[in-house]
Amino acid sequence: MTNKKDYQSSIADMEKALQETREMAEKHGGVFHQQAEDIAAELQREKEAWANEFTAWDIVQVSRNPKRPNFHEYATEVFTDFLELKGDRVFSDDQAIAGGFARLQGKPVMLIGHNKGRTITENVERNFGSAYPDGYRKALRLMKLADKFNVPIITLIDTAGAYPGVEAEERGQAEAIARNLVEMMELRVPVISVVTGEGGSGGALGIGVGNRVLMLSKATYSVISPEGCAGILWRDGAYADTAAEALCLTAPHLLKFKVIDAIIDEPLMGAHTDPQQTMKNVGETLVRELDALSGKDGETLKKERIERFSQIGFFKE
Repeated sequence: MTNKKDYQSSIADMEKALQETREMAEKHGGVFHQQAEDIAAELQREKEAWANEFTAWDIVQVSRNPKRPNFHEYATEVFTDFLELKGDRVFSDDQAIAGGFARLQGKPVMLIGHNKGRTITENVERNFGSAYPDGYRKALRLMKLADKFNVPIITLIDTAGAYPGVEAEERGQAEAIARNLVEMMELRVPVISVVTGEGGSGGALGIGVGNRVLMLSKATYSVISPEGCAGILWRDGAYADTAAEALCLTAPHLLKFKVIDAIIDEPLMGAHTDPQQTMKNVGETLVRELDALSGKDGETLKKERIERFSQIGFFKE
């Protein structure tokens, strides 16, 4: 995209004009109804035109938008009766990952996800969704609890990555993530993972070993951030846009490579422009996927999950 500010300004101006015209139509009717329809149609065409020009780097920016639905919004809008469970029973309750029992259309599930905040205070408390080992150990504790009671597991992934600080390393960050990968392979209940925003490296994979891995259309999923990749390969973060293209981190690429199983639609300009529709799409998809997995026995689910991840990375020249 050549000029991000231009498209944002253009869309904002048209949305404002549409709102004003609709208000006039409500008050005076007549010709204003047709004008509102015309502006709405033009706005849709404008969004489609801009969306078709999105680069991988543009999508990275959209996936990071702070107004995208976060874990607690999914927990209350898509699910009901969410009961949060806290603590890893080893060190602390890492607020960067949240989880607990919930219901999806009346059916019990264990819901776990990265927990970004809305305000600066919330983000500091939740470490901007970058979990310590305590968070991954908490997630594993909840997964084992779900496995014990034969309850399906749904994980929502949205993190720039696991926290790389000294404290995290001292408490065994690598071991905690590796342990989750091993233990999740052994679960005998359906596991569905959804990348709702950023899918950052091992921090994402630590709760992402699912029978089905889904992804919102403007989310990203990658072994490293574009900035990190640019810093390593070109020793200059200014090449982040080039790195984003090379990493093939967008949903269509990952579906092609069979890293994910399906793409969930979100609004053309991103989930932040219509959070309610986005969450509705996620909920409907989860219901379908869970129904498809619910008839399978534990051994089959475990076997299929292992086979799914074992096949990633194979290629023919």
